[in-house]
Amino acid sequence: MLSSNFIQQQRGTNGELPAWTKALSAYRNSSAGRAGWQFVNSFLPYCGLWLLMVLSMQRGYPYWVTLLLAVPAAAFLVRLFILFHDCVHGSLFPWRRANNFFGHLIGVLVFTPFEEWRMSHLRHHATYANLDVRGFGDIWTMTRAEYDASPARTRLLYRAYRNPFVLCGLGVIINFMLANRIPTRKMRRRERMSVVFTNVLIVAVAMVAARFMGWRTYLLIQLPVAWMAGAAGIWLFYVQHQFEGVYWARKEQWNSLRAAMEGSSYYRLPAVLRWFSSNIGYHHVHHLNSRIPNYRLKPCFDAIPELQAKEPLTIAKSLSSARLKLWDEDQEKLVGLR
Repeated sequence: MLSSNFIQQQRGTNGELPAWTKALSAYRNSSAGRAGWQFVNSFLPYCGLWLLMVLSMQRGYPYWVTLLLAVPAAAFLVRLFILFHDCVHGSLFPWRRANNFFGHLIGVLVFTPFEEWRMSHLRHHATYANLDVRGFGDIWTMTRAEYDASPARTRLLYRAYRNPFVLCGLGVIINFMLANRIPTRKMRRRERMSVVFTNVLIVAVAMVAARFMGWRTYLLIQLPVAWMAGAAGIWLFYVQHQFEGVYWARKEQWNSLRAAMEGSSYYRLPAVLRWFSSNIGYHHVHHLNSRIPNYRLKPCFDAIPELQAKEPLTIAKSLSSARLKLWDEDQEKLVGLR
């Protein structure tokens, strides 16, 4: 956690951003070679694990063998989702068409329509940590006053939603399998067509896969892989903006620098998990400049001391974040329901 004094000291007398933030732009350059290699070293192992799982089912191995193989497959699917996320920001490849092509392609694998998710996610970047503009790509967060004033049914629904087992369990099915399949009236034509296009491709891939391996084999592989990857992804997103010492403010007091540095976590993960999550743990760096590709986030963090001033969120510390449910405006912090 950073103190507000640190942020104030970083700002100039006229409220301009500190000089060190300008150094971030040096890390925005995308590399076609690195982006292409990231796709290859994520997609090919994912396909290889799928082949091994299919063979394990067809040759009559115990189902737990398939489930063991599903664990690394899910990890590679998480990595693919972060590459998809970079395509949304136009940062993975140097060219817009390449980002759009691979964004749509990976979107089919991760059950997420590219254009629709881009719209909601970019809005999340513009509004996160702002109490007056919530609900765009965020975890549902109520203030204590709102919760206390809500009817019993709403409070019960909120308690269920914020339960980590529901959020990372049923939430995967609701978000990736159902919500991402339904175009809404609020979407523009481009986003609606993206949803329809992704749905058609998902059905086509499923039918082709089922034609060669059978529906039973396909579903017994796809469902656990997608569920584990979705649960890990939701948890990563949760701890990026829901942790002890996080920053939220009303629109009048909202500060972009504080939102990035205090409203986003630095999730310090072991090297292997950092690789599979494509450095998304450096989330405060990402929110300071979303055009920095994942493969330049760590070099950027290592080069700028002010980024390192943020207290890291470890895996052990992050588990306690699950008890934080409400934003208390009087205390200016997340608190539990009690």
